[in-house]
Amino acid sequence: MDTMILENKQDLKIEKVIHSQQNAEVLTAELSWLSLIIQTRLELYFQQETSYQSIYELTPPEVADKEGSYASFIQQHKLNFEERLLLILALVPHIKPEVLDILLTKNKDYDRRYSEFGGLLLEGHLGLVPTAETAIFLLAGENLNKRLQYHTLLTENFIAIRKGMISVSQTKGNSPLLSSIWMIANEYVASILTGTPYQAVYSPDFPAQQLHTKLSWQDLIVSRSTARSLQEIRDWVTHGQTVLETLELGKRLKPGYKSLFYGPPGTGKSMAAALLGKSTGKQVYKIDLSMTVSKYIGETEKNLAKVFDQAQQHDWILFFDEADSLFGQRTQVSSANDRYGNQEIGYLLQRIEDFPGVVILASNLKDNIDDAFTRRFQSMIEFKMPGVEERHQLWKQSFAKKLPLDTKADLWHIAEYYEISGGLMMNVIRKCTLQAVTNEEATITQNSLETAIRQELQKEGILLN
Repeated sequence: MDTMILENKQDLKIEKVIHSQQNAEVLTAELSWLSLIIQTRLELYFQQETSYQSIYELTPPEVADKEGSYASFIQQHKLNFEERLLLILALVPHIKPEVLDILLTKNKDYDRRYSEFGGLLLEGHLGLVPTAETAIFLLAGENLNKRLQYHTLLTENFIAIRKGMISVSQTKGNSPLLSSIWMIANEYVASILTGTPYQAVYSPDFPAQQLHTKLSWQDLIVSRSTARSLQEIRDWVTHGQTVLETLELGKRLKPGYKSLFYGPPGTGKSMAAALLGKSTGKQVYKIDLSMTVSKYIGETEKNLAKVFDQAQQHDWILFFDEADSLFGQRTQVSSANDRYGNQEIGYLLQRIEDFPGVVILASNLKDNIDDAFTRRFQSMIEFKMPGVEERHQLWKQSFAKKLPLDTKADLWHIAEYYEISGGLMMNVIRKCTLQAVTNEEATITQNSLETAIRQELQKEGILLN
């Protein structure tokens, strides 16, 4: 068995090396092609002697018989000449920045760089970072008619923009749109170069992180009504498109599915959200609302827009935990801050309503959520504190097989006497298991279990006799 695992790991390493070599071969050819295009464009622009009358005489490298993630991306999206050029240009700063050094040439008449070449010099990067202006120059030179034709491609239609791999937006204030940086976002580079599936990176600019779980539906102990409601969400993920498109109800129904999970902490709301994603093959991203609300006007909408745009592109499930902190009762307007706070809520409402996927909001109390939100939910699912039987089942399945509960322990007594949530139980299990391992004990005793329960309840401000 161990030999088989080692062989599989070795095969995986060899596969990665081969993939890397294939990608390097394709990218080397693509970079050489880009270098020739830049050289030819400059020769044409400065009316120098050149072997070509147009950059379109420079045929892109053949990739039909090539393998690797970069060639696959070109093949999958059927990229044409312009799109191939735009893609490799956006990747250059990450893999071979010196290709653009020639565009740092100065205009001797004004003793500064040529405005028409575009590009920015960023702190910490010695090379030129291309902008949309750089892309337009390479494609159209000084031909205004062609520049106008390519404007839409660079701002809307290019596949990398639609996928969120390149973000075209004004860099500062009212700066021209073509001054936007033309570069593959850092988080997408690995996916293009190595074929690694894209995963969003948690940051102040992207206040969301992926939820994972090693558990299964059998581990989620909830009431029957809660289980039925969760199944409805799974059914929507599986059959929602049929309802909207095949049965043509999309004319009358709003897209997507919005649900409110409410109940005390530790009752399984986050776990249920993670399991919904795991069972349907969807990634679940949890929104950190504490990082979402920015002190800078407009930044909140900007940060949320990134989350919603990427979620729509990748078909994620969005999970807003502790949603009442932002989705609660809206305040009466008595200041500019109140007005802006309500504006943020309005923006969130609209994005949630328009989102075509699954959005889940979690709250400790249903009454904490503004009525304006509750009317938009397709389901409101209560996660109650577990009853005696549910607590007994949770306890039974929680102990490690190699370090079980002492057979003399009365688990029914513990389930009946201590009304605690599944989340608190796991804190107890952690404490007891660690203590047993430290003391080199073979089982967990009832005494140590009850002591740990009381300690956890004391942390919650609950004292038992």
